[in-house]
Amino acid sequence: MWDDIETRFDNYSEILQALEWISLFFVVLMVFETVWDYITKVRPNLRESFANTLIAVGNSALEFVGVGLLFILGVFFVEYFIPYQLPITWWSWVLAIVFADLTYYWMHRIEHEIRFFWTYHSVHHSSTEYNLTTSLRLAWVEVLIEWLFLIPMLLLGFSAPQIIIALYIVVVYQTWIHTEKIGKLGWVDRVFNTPSVHRVHHGSNKYCLDKNYGGIFIVWDRIFGTYQAEDEKVIYGITKPVNSSNPIKINVHETLLMIGDMKRANSLSASLKYLIKRPGWLSKGHQCSSKLSSKDVTRHLD
Repeated sequence: MWDDIETRFDNYSEILQALEWISLFFVVLMVFETVWDYITKVRPNLRESFANTLIAVGNSALEFVGVGLLFILGVFFVEYFIPYQLPITWWSWVLAIVFADLTYYWMHRIEHEIRFFWTYHSVHHSSTEYNLTTSLRLAWVEVLIEWLFLIPMLLLGFSAPQIIIALYIVVVYQTWIHTEKIGKLGWVDRVFNTPSVHRVHHGSNKYCLDKNYGGIFIVWDRIFGTYQAEDEKVIYGITKPVNSSNPIKINVHETLLMIGDMKRANSLSASLKYLIKRPGWLSKGHQCSSKLSSKDVTRHLD
């Protein structure tokens, strides 16, 4: 099976090579930005930047031992049961990128609004700094889960390689928006995901919570009512801070909090609700595993 997968990806080697060169360019920019910020004391220490880098190294190590392949194998496995497929043309590529971006919007939104998914996605949001290295801060377990969100595209008839590459384009695009070096961009901020728009998404301010989920296009947020412009200074991080630059602690922080809340729940039903309710939800009469901030209280649902 893997030989067949490699052969099919070989048909798109030029696209993949271009994306790899773009990714390498962004890595170079990260180095320059980090050095510049350190020299100018914007980042007086590099603990968070090193943590981001070590998390990326961890993801690379997991890919090396085959964990990352599970994402690809999952998509190809489901494709095997789909009896129809769209032709590979220029217009199907355009549609694939648009649908991958729409898929990303809903995947991203679900990862914020259902606590089980938030336990791993919160890794990306947990840094109190915002720079290009933040784009590297991706949970070690997300590849085991996120492929499931691509099943609707498979049902629409898109091929597995086309879906994976389209999603890769959406992800690579978002690297450049993790920076404070670029200000507001006028009308562009209302159509595309930009640094200003994405800074809001990474904010722990009350006005920033659960906003701006789009990948490339921010129009999805405008359509579905989750758009928020950058109105005031953004405070980065999550409402229950990790307070650590240890990559392992960063990856397990929210999971341990959720497990603690589930253990302290006063019923099995309440315990299970901690998996599917919003982050910050508390059952009646239940003591949370850590003190809630005012921002969490706004999410409280009895």
